[in-house]
Amino acid sequence: MASIDIDLQIQSAVLFGDDGAAIKRYGISSARKGAGERNGSLCTPRGRHIIRAKIGAGQPVNAVFVGRRPTGEIYTPALGVQFPDRDGILTRILWLSGCEPGFNRLGDVDTMRRYIYIHGTPDSVELGIPGSIGCIRMHNNDLLEIFEQVRAGDRVHIHE
Repeated sequence: MASIDIDLQIQSAVLFGDDGAAIKRYGISSARKGAGERNGSLCTPRGRHIIRAKIGAGQPVNAVFVGRRPTGEIYTPALGVQFPDRDGILTRILWLSGCEPGFNRLGDVDTMRRYIYIHGTPDSVELGIPGSIGCIRMHNNDLLEIFEQVRAGDRVHIHE
């Protein structure tokens, strides 16, 4: 079972293989408003999670997703200008579900019901600094690498 360790302090994700050995470290961008579990907070939830679903297999790099569905668009800077309020969910989605009832699962702290993902973002988005509205953003090629090595049910730990 692969796993991902996300460190909000240093804005990085480390992919671990089935044998528990670290494979690679990637830059990320988490929530602009910091860490937090409450619904509506626009914060990145902490704690133990699993990958509930892998979405987007077979879609092209820079495929645009809205509501977890491909729109048929391919991201370009011009499309970004046309839709400035989109958080740029691109290429693939790893939909997370919390594992800790009362902390990141169920009620008003439910990661899955908050639609928290690890997702692709335009390559022009600066990583290493918080900037999302709750999700974990990664550059598309990095996300593709991770997407191919994880399965639904694999663990994701998010911490400060």
